[in-house]
Amino acid sequence: MQIIGLVGAGHMGSGLGWALREGGHDVVTSLAGRSARTARLADAAGLRVVPGLADVVTEADVILVVTPPGAAVGAAGDIATTAAIPHVAERLARAGQRTARPLVVDLNAISPATATTAATVITAAGLDFVDGSISGPPPTVRPGATLYLSGPRAAEIAELRWTHATPVVVGEHVGAASAVKMSTASVYKGLMGLMAQAIRAASAHGVLEPVMADLGESFGTPYEVALASTKAHRYVAEMREIARSQAAAGLTPELFEAFAAVWADIADRPLADGRPETLSHAITAHQVADGLRE
Repeated sequence: MQIIGLVGAGHMGSGLGWALREGGHDVVTSLAGRSARTARLADAAGLRVVPGLADVVTEADVILVVTPPGAAVGAAGDIATTAAIPHVAERLARAGQRTARPLVVDLNAISPATATTAATVITAAGLDFVDGSISGPPPTVRPGATLYLSGPRAAEIAELRWTHATPVVVGEHVGAASAVKMSTASVYKGLMGLMAQAIRAASAHGVLEPVMADLGESFGTPYEVALASTKAHRYVAEMREIARSQAAAGLTPELFEAFAAVWADIADRPLADGRPETLSHAITAHQVADGLRE
């Protein structure tokens, strides 16, 4: 039975850890430097807590990295530095004599170029790398998330005992899984950004009710806009990663650089201070507008 290490046991990370634990895997993580909220999420998911990152790297056969997009390369660097600590390096060397090298799976919302940078950092440390991305909410919120995977050893991650989530291998090229996320997130989070701006503008002009009646729920409910707003801090870097991805495809990056500015502004509003796991599904458009005011 493979041991799964988890770097980043927040809302999504703990949900994926729970999905693997339900399948029978031992899932370990460290809460060093993490918040009380993260500790509660890890406990609810039944994750095994170890003192620090060195313990995660030492024990795990597979390490899943689920951090904010702007922290992805830094997390790869931390893992690489930890892997070079003598007692950790000795354990990894022994493991490599028996089985394939330990795998690091980056599941962050990053551009293909950033995924390639993270892969370079990881492989230089003597570890192998799988590029990954996640579509859908944490399995603890609603089962059915899709995990896109790419890289030479992506199939090994797909073969883990996943429950409540579906792995899909999209190729052997690092960056392919991230490219999927950059394209899908541009639609999902772009629409939420548009809806947030529409609600704010309509409220300011005193026409929120007819605007919401006209739009209906085709482009997002007040709850979905509010939920996205609680994650606005993470979305800023993600929008910049999408802009970078689109520029690499020969498209203008300006659209998602503008969305980065939209989410940066939302991140400074009271609604952004909420927690996604405690947000009321009954929140109204008026409450969303109030929570996005100064």
